[in-house]
Amino acid sequence: MKALVLAAGYATRLYPLTINRPKALLEIKGKTILDHIIDRIEAVKQVEEILIVTNSKFSLAFEQWAAERKTTKPLKIINDTTMSDEDRLGAIGDLEYVVEMEKIVDDFLVVAGDNLFQFSLAKFVDFFREKNSSVIACRDIKNLEVLSKKYGVVELGENQKITGFEEKPENPKTTIAATACYVFKKDDLSLLKLYIKEGNNLENAGEFVKYISSKRDVYGFVFTEKWFDIGSFEELGRAREEFDG
Repeated sequence: MKALVLAAGYATRLYPLTINRPKALLEIKGKTILDHIIDRIEAVKQVEEILIVTNSKFSLAFEQWAAERKTTKPLKIINDTTMSDEDRLGAIGDLEYVVEMEKIVDDFLVVAGDNLFQFSLAKFVDFFREKNSSVIACRDIKNLEVLSKKYGVVELGENQKITGFEEKPENPKTTIAATACYVFKKDDLSLLKLYIKEGNNLENAGEFVKYISSKRDVYGFVFTEKWFDIGSFEELGRAREEFDG
């Protein structure tokens, strides 16, 4: 299994804080968001290599971070060659770029670089192995208004199989939010080219999960631990107050 951290965005909603610093390298409780994520990835024994995809604007910052970061697994920074928010590839575009560039033929753990969480990725991967299907991490946030404005909403059936998925629905059918944390089965990665060829949305990886679930079984791993989607100053401030490792 390989692991990928998606960190090629430009975080314009956090300007001026992120004009010259990538969001994933902002600090929470004395460590960067990326360090918190890597710590959890390193606990997954099945992961053989960690990849981080970024862009031309921030690649040097990530290279400098990597030079100082001590890891137990090989670590590689990948530049998607974009220069600005206007030409970004989007989460799906970056996923496909890395799969092609690195010739990925493994199961793939994928985590967004602004996704700060306290659940165990090792248990998440165990769930993936139990289901033998692609999986997405989910959390019941119990707030329909927030769901309709910010998140993909997941419907789960028997044995936590995904039976429905809507992105920011006006009238959410459940209170279960999709987080930007996935394990894609290697066979499902073959659907990426078809997904893109059909002209589907490249911004949100959750849309690819929805696409897979229309063709094959996909499951939702529901966790209860703390989770922060660092997309605003409000959420960044909340994480800095409430996150405790």
